[in-house]
Amino acid sequence: MSFKGPSNPMKDLRDAFFDIILEIALKEKDVIVLTDDMGAHSLETFKKELPSQFINIGIAEQNMIGLAAGLAMNGKKVYCYGIASFMTARCFEQIKIDLCLMNLPVVIVTVGGGFTYGSDGPTHHGPLDIAMMRLLPEMTILSPCDFVSTEACARASYQYDKPLYIRIERGRLPEIYTAIDNPFDTGIFNLRQGSDITIMSTGYMTQRCIEIADKLDSIGIGAALYDIVCIAPLKKEILSNILINSKAIVIIEEGYITGGIGSLISEFMSDNNLNKPLLRIGAPHPHIFECGDRDWLLGRMGLGNDEIVERITKWI
Repeated sequence: MSFKGPSNPMKDLRDAFFDIILEIALKEKDVIVLTDDMGAHSLETFKKELPSQFINIGIAEQNMIGLAAGLAMNGKKVYCYGIASFMTARCFEQIKIDLCLMNLPVVIVTVGGGFTYGSDGPTHHGPLDIAMMRLLPEMTILSPCDFVSTEACARASYQYDKPLYIRIERGRLPEIYTAIDNPFDTGIFNLRQGSDITIMSTGYMTQRCIEIADKLDSIGIGAALYDIVCIAPLKKEILSNILINSKAIVIIEEGYITGGIGSLISEFMSDNNLNKPLLRIGAPHPHIFECGDRDWLLGRMGLGNDEIVERITKWI
């Protein structure tokens, strides 16, 4: 892995993912993409190039999971694509029974984690997806933060032989990595050094944490930053080494503070007697009924960059 730092984005992250899947599918005819009427430029290309390997199920996510299970049992590598809130909460029982209990290698790919669809209200908000998917013992969870890590997750997904949940971002985001190791093997990546606190995050919030760490550094607080790409199964040895060598830990996430990566890491620390100061920063637990774009909504919840810096400073 190598770390580049923010730069101009190259393409929409959805296109980064599905361009790689198309590249694989042109060679491997077992690849099937299912969608619940969701679009992306790269999906239109996929549909045009490989119409027999693309099925628009319509707004019927539960049925999509059942169909994916049947296709997987007949030797197909299936990718199910939809909005996070619908593909997890609406389909939880189907994912549990049809995919996880049979340990089928179906890949669930979602956009809309956290408050991506802030303007569409709580029906479309996705602050629960990590908490829900990590309850399933057979489920692996990947959460890339930029173009390069998204491509890496796409490439690695084809050979993976278990249920897999990948939460990708929509739109163009700054490129953080120049290259990344297999996300299944390493899972947690160091983006910057710092000796005062250790910040850990995932996905979109990793993008924001780079600026947060810079702001902290400007006021004399050195913050190490780690990006958690593989959330489950947890990379226990890597995480243990990080925590042992940290003075204090701050977990910053876009999802609810209950059940997400903050809960995951605090559970790990408790189970392994790693007694370090820990601050968890995430969305407050009540449903959010206000509507607005993502960054505005995060600011309303106290998750703006300046608010987070102030909270960390007071905590220290």
